[in-house]
Amino acid sequence: MPRVFLFLLAGGLLAAAERVPWTTSRLKGSPDPPPPYRLVRTFPLMKFKEPVFLAQDPTANRWWVAEIQGQIHSFAPGSAVKNLVLNMGRGISAFSFHPQYKTNGQIFVFSHLDTKKPRDGQWSRVSRFEVDLAAPAPKVKPGSERIIVEWTANGHNGGEAIIGPDGYLYITTGDGSGGSDLKDTGQGVDDLLAVMMRLDVNRVDPGRNYSIPPDNPFVNTPFARGEIWAYGFRNPWRFTFDPVTGQPWVGDVGQDLWEMIELVSRGSNHGWSVREGSHPFHPNRKAGPGPFTDPIVQHHHTECRSITGGYFYSGAKFPELVGAYLYGDYEYGKMWGLRYDHQAKKVTWHEELADTAVKIASFALARDGSFYAIDYNNGGIYELGRRPPATPVHPFPRKLSETGLFTSVKGHAIAPGVTPYSINAGFWSDGARKDRFFALPGGAFMNYKKDGAWEFDDGAVTVKTFSLEMEQGNPATARRIETRVVVKQDDHWVGYSYMWNDSETDGELVEARGIDRTFRIRDAAAPGGAREQVWHYPSRNECMFCHSRAAGFVLGLNTAQMNRDGQLERLEKAGYFKKPPPAETARAAYADPFGNAPIEDRVRAYLSVNCAMCHVSDGGGNAKFDVGFKNKLAEAKLIGEKPIHEAFEIRDALLVAPGDPARSVVLERIRRRGTGQMPPSSTNVVDEAGVKLIEQWIRDLK
Repeated sequence: MPRVFLFLLAGGLLAAAERVPWTTSRLKGSPDPPPPYRLVRTFPLMKFKEPVFLAQDPTANRWWVAEIQGQIHSFAPGSAVKNLVLNMGRGISAFSFHPQYKTNGQIFVFSHLDTKKPRDGQWSRVSRFEVDLAAPAPKVKPGSERIIVEWTANGHNGGEAIIGPDGYLYITTGDGSGGSDLKDTGQGVDDLLAVMMRLDVNRVDPGRNYSIPPDNPFVNTPFARGEIWAYGFRNPWRFTFDPVTGQPWVGDVGQDLWEMIELVSRGSNHGWSVREGSHPFHPNRKAGPGPFTDPIVQHHHTECRSITGGYFYSGAKFPELVGAYLYGDYEYGKMWGLRYDHQAKKVTWHEELADTAVKIASFALARDGSFYAIDYNNGGIYELGRRPPATPVHPFPRKLSETGLFTSVKGHAIAPGVTPYSINAGFWSDGARKDRFFALPGGAFMNYKKDGAWEFDDGAVTVKTFSLEMEQGNPATARRIETRVVVKQDDHWVGYSYMWNDSETDGELVEARGIDRTFRIRDAAAPGGAREQVWHYPSRNECMFCHSRAAGFVLGLNTAQMNRDGQLERLEKAGYFKKPPPAETARAAYADPFGNAPIEDRVRAYLSVNCAMCHVSDGGGNAKFDVGFKNKLAEAKLIGEKPIHEAFEIRDALLVAPGDPARSVVLERIRRRGTGQMPPSSTNVVDEAGVKLIEQWIRDLK
């Protein structure tokens, strides 16, 4: 007989049979039309370790692949044999072929650092090598390296070196820091960081392995580096030249909220770090010479987190794309195409082309115009293909009652196999109460991790229903207003919101762009005894802003949240984990931020839940502090640190000023709504209890 386990919820004990299969799911497919293209695995015999660049040999039917640790390999299509072209012993970001490669055998290699040395004191470099063209397979001639140029490196080093249509070598560099332009070099033209260089490698000036073209924009500017062609980049990742105008197009990886495609011209200033794209970033920093140049396009981090510049399509396979610039995103695997009118100076067409699971490190063009991408994560090579007609399936549920999650939506009665759970510390949601569930189809499991987010098989769904009191402080007046579901399909998580109707009998799927709705709340403390509260139903992309890759996609189902009331043990006994969790003497658990635990523990939990989805490594929050639960607050680079963004006219401001809440920017962000608020989205009401908690903690700090 199946065992029985219990879940302790706010409403009492709920019994559920052991691992009842969830068979009623209709959360499959998508309510939105699929993009017209896809990436299809090609060269299946080839797999590389952390590949970052791909290009076709100009002289043969071979492909070259660079791995980030410093190797370049070549292979012939259909072969399982890799030939080592170069083992540089340094990290490689990219390489390019000289336009006369067929006769001179020259390649240019962008090396971002020495992988065997500490990051501090490192130098990036561009080198020219000679390839033995007479060898059976291409191989760099020993001793042929000639270092052209070097500059300091310590993060945001990515770049590329390509001979342009004018015969000069163009090189892109990042700001040389691991944070938000920590060296304040983005607007400077006195070093080789955050710039595009333009060098003459056919002539040599004394003391250099290149000469500076006399028409470079800063040749006659005092204290400027004459090598610079353009500047104000954060971390340029791939560029190409416009086939009509010859101008460089750069994919510039953003920091806080925006990813950019930049069209570069002589002396253009692309704004970093006074701006991120066209948006203020460090607005009080001194700008460099010349006006700012806006990006051609910019993507918010809800849809793009690490842009990968691309190429202009010229193949015969997709005539509708000829002349379009195709580019993508490393984190989310999306691809877009755009067309730009140079005379009108505007984008005339911009469309999402593909939504993939590929970690796109780079694109490549074949000589016949075919378009390829390389996956940093799984080491495979992919070709752009047309998406085949979709197999007819039942339509994606437009009503909550059609999802298969409930036997009765009106009664909020969940279907067999849908499992309720509770957590230790909840994210602030404008005072709403939340009921939480997850569901796994038969054969799907969770993968337990002691630290960090648990992992889930395809088909997994997490569910939250939000209820809002229509009379402040009276739980009996709570009404259900939204149910959010996050679904994993094809190794992708996607979020959807359903808006409950006024009679609380069903919910309607919110359209992709999201929506706001205003509720009238009876509140004795408000003028006239009532106030209006705007509730935000997030867009599809906005859901994934918090449910991000850095946060592990699923925020509540992790050890520190679920470790309460024997909940983990019941899940284990029920067989939900792919492998039984290891026996552990102690498991982490968030404190209740408003309970009786020591205030340090409560604040750590509060910040981890409300802030750490962004303020962790690669989380998108560009302040340098890290409030992931693994860090004690004294180690989070939070206390006594100067803000790198807006200080809100606070005199002698610090992120957290010990003993002085009035000088603490973090507290100011938590208690404001609008520009500069934290959390940055999905909340329109100040968390007064959270403000009091953080204020008391700061006051108690010595």
